[in-house]
Amino acid sequence: MRIISGLYKGRRITAPKKLPARPTTDMAKEALFNILNNTYYFDDVSVLDLFAGIGSISYEFASRGTTKITCVDQEADCIKFINDTAEGFEMPIDAIKSDVFKFLEGTTLKSTIIFADPPYAFPVEEFSKIPQLVFENNLLEADGVLIVEHSKHTNISNLEHYKYSKSYGGNMFSFFGYPETESED
Repeated sequence: MRIISGLYKGRRITAPKKLPARPTTDMAKEALFNILNNTYYFDDVSVLDLFAGIGSISYEFASRGTTKITCVDQEADCIKFINDTAEGFEMPIDAIKSDVFKFLEGTTLKSTIIFADPPYAFPVEEFSKIPQLVFENNLLEADGVLIVEHSKHTNISNLEHYKYSKSYGGNMFSFFGYPETESED
């Protein structure tokens, strides 16, 4: 895996094969960050990376100037790898070992961008818990976005707060957010 853009552009990160992770492809990551770059200044946002795996999304945010990044994964080896990598690159990443759903139920951490990359084999009911918990617990900033990565074979477009999806190969990103409010002129 490589970092696509920013301060650490081109750096390769090689995770041990034993880690239970499926990193987002470079093509999909590049497309995702092109979308986000049109809406956000990365040095002004806070990021919550759920089901972080080896941390590839968090490294991209850190490389682009984000200084408030929290990763959550239940695998101790993944958290250790993220912490070691972040320390080696001097990236501002706080990695937390926790079940994602328990974390979402108990945290008060609000973020501008919440990225979730759960196992593709999750049933739709498990996918639906992510936006449900994020919005019920008010974890997304008013101008924020929740992005859920999933297989193109999983349809979550009927979930509350769904906005749109983008497909890149076998990967899909579904975007969730608050309704747009009309400004008074």
